[in-house]
Amino acid sequence: MAWRQLWRDWRAGELRLLMLAVSLAVAALCAVAFLSDRMDGGLRRDAAQLLGGDAVLVSDQPTPPALAQLARDSGLVQTTLVNFPSMARAPEAQGGASRLVAVKAVGTAYPLRGKLLLEDGRVVGAPKLGEVWVDAQVMESLGLKTGDPLLLGDSTLRIGGVIANEPDRGAGFLNFAPRLMMADADLAATGLIQPASRVSYRLALAADRDAGAVSRYVRQAQVLIDKSAWRGVRLDSLETGRPEMRQTLDRATQFLRLVAMLSSLLAAVAVALAARDFAVRHLDDCAMLRVLGQPQRRIALAYGLEFGAAGLTASLIGVLMGLALHYAFVGLLAGLFTVSLPLPSVWPALAGLALGLSLLLGFGLPPVLQLASVPALRVIRRDVGGLKGSSALVLGAGVVGFAAILMVLAGDLRLGLAAAAGFTLAVGVFALLAWGAVVLLRRVVPLNVKGSGAPRWLVLATRQATARPGLVVVQVASLAVGLLALALLVLLRTDLIDSWRNATPKNAPNRFVINIQPDQATAFRAELTHAGLEKYDWYPMIRGRLLSVNDHEIKPQTFTDERAQRLVEREFNLSHTPGLPEQNQVVQGRWVDGDTQGVSVEEGLAKTLGLKLGDQLEFDVAGVPVAGRISSVRKVDWASMRVNFFVLFPWADMPELPRTFVAAFRAPTSVAAKELDQRLTREFPNLTVIDVSAQLNQVQGVLNQVIRAVELLFAFTLATGVVVLLASVSATREQRAREFALMRALGASSKLLTQVQRAELLGVGALAGFLAGVVAVASGALLAHFVFGFEWHLNVWVPLISLLSGAMLAQWAGWWTLRGVLQRPVMQSLREASAQ
Repeated sequence: MAWRQLWRDWRAGELRLLMLAVSLAVAALCAVAFLSDRMDGGLRRDAAQLLGGDAVLVSDQPTPPALAQLARDSGLVQTTLVNFPSMARAPEAQGGASRLVAVKAVGTAYPLRGKLLLEDGRVVGAPKLGEVWVDAQVMESLGLKTGDPLLLGDSTLRIGGVIANEPDRGAGFLNFAPRLMMADADLAATGLIQPASRVSYRLALAADRDAGAVSRYVRQAQVLIDKSAWRGVRLDSLETGRPEMRQTLDRATQFLRLVAMLSSLLAAVAVALAARDFAVRHLDDCAMLRVLGQPQRRIALAYGLEFGAAGLTASLIGVLMGLALHYAFVGLLAGLFTVSLPLPSVWPALAGLALGLSLLLGFGLPPVLQLASVPALRVIRRDVGGLKGSSALVLGAGVVGFAAILMVLAGDLRLGLAAAAGFTLAVGVFALLAWGAVVLLRRVVPLNVKGSGAPRWLVLATRQATARPGLVVVQVASLAVGLLALALLVLLRTDLIDSWRNATPKNAPNRFVINIQPDQATAFRAELTHAGLEKYDWYPMIRGRLLSVNDHEIKPQTFTDERAQRLVEREFNLSHTPGLPEQNQVVQGRWVDGDTQGVSVEEGLAKTLGLKLGDQLEFDVAGVPVAGRISSVRKVDWASMRVNFFVLFPWADMPELPRTFVAAFRAPTSVAAKELDQRLTREFPNLTVIDVSAQLNQVQGVLNQVIRAVELLFAFTLATGVVVLLASVSATREQRAREFALMRALGASSKLLTQVQRAELLGVGALAGFLAGVVAVASGALLAHFVFGFEWHLNVWVPLISLLSGAMLAQWAGWWTLRGVLQRPVMQSLREASAQ
């Protein structure tokens, strides 16, 4: 019986909206789940290679000898790695071009895990003395080839090969500068490591035979680090390490998860609407089955099996669609990861099947199960046996299962709860406002055609709407939810993303120069003056570690917040200036020029570390204690692309401290910038000149990849929103057919009824669109402020555009689903209405 019903209902098209909504939701979920699963599998598989060993000690100073000795005593193989940015140059005879590079100086045992592959097919280790391996971009930028000399700092090295695969590169897409790899024995001769240089020291460790040796070392080393109170020393292992690559990929996956959740929530609305419409159309069928002697249990079981089979089929189709879609994601995001991804596991498919079945059985089955309780008397009397409240037990189980799947999909309990709560709140707000609109409509528009002066079609449309307020509320709320999703997609794509792209001021510096030594300051600034640059940022840069607050020693264990722990673990970039920088705004306290007892902190840092006005801070700057009282808290415009600091001393000079200088300027033309870059790196080989415009272009490329992937999934959400529109309008099809049949029998023309239908649909759509637009603007403002951190510009046209869009979409959906109602002859309409 279930099979016959399924085949008949499918051929009649009564299950298509249900199955389409389920398939779209499952496809969206599976696409994201398959991608996330493959990335997780690839990272777990290649974790040792990405990390550079079985465990890695990371520090901003040379690795403490005690930790290296402990590794030797534990029988671990070790190698050193030193990472920092610098400028590589071509010899003057070959053009003298310069290029920012990411230098990695490696020990002789490198690499401990994975293989270093060159483009000529050689599998190599550390470069020989006087030799470097480079990325292809280095040779392209400098106009060099293999075997040519390359200048780095005070040294001249020979290019020995081009890197094809670097096993421990990790997040290649975040490493904006191309790689230059050299032997650590050549590092001292370059003269690039200065007292205030920002360098990352890594000691990579691996076990040859005893796999447990690494775990024992990690435990012992952590105890030693805590006991010795070494600052800036971090121990990464396969369990605790988080490659940089993971951060941006997680962010992209989070975007996709949010969109998939929105699609799933919309699908739940579409399924609930379509299922109720399905149940209404089958009331008389079930009444006839009861007359023919079918028990309630048999009818309920038949419909349960039918919906189960339909849900399973739709879910399988959605899983296959999601599998295909995720390959499109892999292609779009290919530049974001360098590891080859393994085949996906079965878990995303099982999650998709669970979502589909929970959607159809939880939100679709409750009204259908009521068909089993339809009395046989309905065959004679159409006014009995209507649908009542949903089956609470089945609905509750479905909602719980659906919510659990959303929590898994969100990957974050708070995110999942916030999304579900926000969705539920929006539905409630829409329903409440729709009810208020119906009440207001009753009072504003007269319900009597004679003497009202209002057009007949408007009066009849108003009477149609106010006669069934519950149905209007359901229609408006469901339409508004779908339109809210579409409006948010438009805002995310236009306002929010464009705000991010336009956050950088047009006059922002395009060059940052670091590592300027004090004895080079006068000559360097003379070069900038010679180049016609009169206005530029110029600040001393001092590296210091926070020791205490109000004489209380500061340790990472002092804080529970992970970001606070990371901040106090590393050294800060400190600076001093007698005047407040123009891109800074004092929000607490007062900035006093030349206050040798004061210190100013950025408001975000103060909030993270729990600092307040009057707190006494003490820093350790290369063994020299520096103290100051917080006299002001600043709001920093980080989007200004100017030189900014978390901590500033309002002092004119601090000559007793080791320091370098940082400069930021905007070269007038690209040609002038290139010439100035070459002149600066030629005159000052130790400098690092960072072309920020090139970095921003690469960041923009990464963002565009993520946007394309998100937009691809947005298309599924868009399709699900259209399904909601169709389901909400088609839910009134049978009732409209009955009403229009009676009105036509009483003399109403097809033209008048067409006007009534159009007016009602346009009114419902316009109201839903306006409500969706208002909520979308508010939601966009919240996203901009709390999620993206953008300055929000209110667009007053969004509600109006949404109103017009809602009216047109509702009219289109009505035409599509109700196009046959007014085209049938009067007698046929009366017979079908009577049969219903």
